[in-house]
Amino acid sequence: MPKVAFITGVTGQDGAYLAEFLIEKGYTVWGLKRRTSLFNTDRIDHLIKDEHEVGDRRFHFLYGDMTDSTTIIRTIQQIQPDEIYNLAAMSHVKVSFDIPEYTANADGIGALRILEAVRLLGLTEKTKIYQASTSELYGKAQEVPQNEKTPFYPRSPYAVAKLYAYWITMHYREAYNIFACNGILFNHESPVRGETFVTRKITRAVARISLGLQKKLYLGNLNAKRDWGHAKDYVEAMYLILQQDEPDDYVIATGVTTEVREFVRKVFAEIGIKLGFTGSNEQEEGVIASINNDIFEGKVGAKPDHLRAGQVVVEVDPKYYRPTEVDLLIGDSTKAKTKLGWIPKYTLDDIMKEMVESDIDLMKREECLKNGGFKIVSRLEEKR
Repeated sequence: MPKVAFITGVTGQDGAYLAEFLIEKGYTVWGLKRRTSLFNTDRIDHLIKDEHEVGDRRFHFLYGDMTDSTTIIRTIQQIQPDEIYNLAAMSHVKVSFDIPEYTANADGIGALRILEAVRLLGLTEKTKIYQASTSELYGKAQEVPQNEKTPFYPRSPYAVAKLYAYWITMHYREAYNIFACNGILFNHESPVRGETFVTRKITRAVARISLGLQKKLYLGNLNAKRDWGHAKDYVEAMYLILQQDEPDDYVIATGVTTEVREFVRKVFAEIGIKLGFTGSNEQEEGVIASINNDIFEGKVGAKPDHLRAGQVVVEVDPKYYRPTEVDLLIGDSTKAKTKLGWIPKYTLDDIMKEMVESDIDLMKREECLKNGGFKIVSRLEEKR
């Protein structure tokens, strides 16, 4: 019999990649999806089959919510999972300042609901649990780089909620002998990253600017530094964590940190635009220094007639500042590399190239359909 995995947050970036990864490993995967009036299954549509289709179905999804204990208990009782990956969360750090109570309920108490369900259902000997922790726990970093022993200093309601989830996971491991692990994952990106997260916001904006669909990119703190990896590498680490003989907690990171400003510069360079920055703080601007026409046309498939040297394409908007900022995150994943044998396959340059090319293709397809008399409303437009 194939192993059974239960993934909360299956429609998110990590959930989609993990479901695909586990199915390729031979698992039967059940995914939990929060009910909304809009379809948001884009990332897993290729895994969903018609219920009447004859054949072996390895992927199933059902509706539920991390704030509803009844759903969690009933689902786990029904599917009797070998492994649970709790990836569901209100995961946007800036938004967590606006909805702190919901963030605490879903991200913090949500983890407790899963742990308690496994305990109450008598599955402590059968079911292994992976809790998606975060580098935001380190917040105002107490040492550089950060590892499993670095003290936590959360700087957002999101990080505080995740801190509770981290410690309650460890508590259930020690108190009830549950195989429960924390993966302290640093930032990880991909072409299916949510459009409001800074990396995808940047690559999407650069794609639109290159096609003449947008004039400027507006950002918050350009000085922030992050350790960015690829989501595909990180879901493999999640899997490896639950394949060990003993439960433990692991930092998953690349060990390389990059400034947001430098990320912007590199993404523009992907399409042949050299960017310079002038001014400081709220008056800082990103200005086109030069354009390599050959690279631009090769990447975009059109001439940069609407762009010129000296044009401002990046501005700072204070509304994107956090009330408390996290300035520097860089992880030390020595333990994961030693005990799990985990080595990231993607570099940041690989990730940026993949994201830019994907977003340019996406923007072209959307515009093509618009011009043909049809209109695709993007998820970004839906949120406005």
